[in-house]
Amino acid sequence: MALGGLDLATARQIIAAARSEAARRGMRPVTVTVLDAGGYLVAAEREDGTPNKQFEIAHGKAHGAVSVGIGSRAVARLATADPVFVGGISAALGSPLLASPGGVLMRDASGALVGAVGVSGESGDNDEVLAVHGIEAVGLVAQVE
Repeated sequence: MALGGLDLATARQIIAAARSEAARRGMRPVTVTVLDAGGYLVAAEREDGTPNKQFEIAHGKAHGAVSVGIGSRAVARLATADPVFVGGISAALGSPLLASPGGVLMRDASGALVGAVGVSGESGDNDEVLAVHGIEAVGLVAQVE
């Protein structure tokens, strides 16, 4: 991993691990995005057979998580409790904040934020499982909440 950030090789390993786990479990094709701690895209892959807007959904899950500092599962709970607030956050970000599981924060062993992974194509719960699998496959810590 690059000093102070997330390198392309690690991002690709995360994607490969998530996709491999989806195939192993017989899941539908998925799109996986990996963002650094600043919310910038490092890598993404959209499998054959996924709907054309899966990138935007996966990116929205990861971008929302890294922007707010909580996983998209927690964002979904917050959206239920206070939809006006979450709508305001989305407007402030200038990009969609998707309130569905599948956007998972990545932290290093010391707890420092490394970035986020977003997965779309399966159920939100399965998307989250795949994101966690990819993160843990490279030795990082997944934060779903």
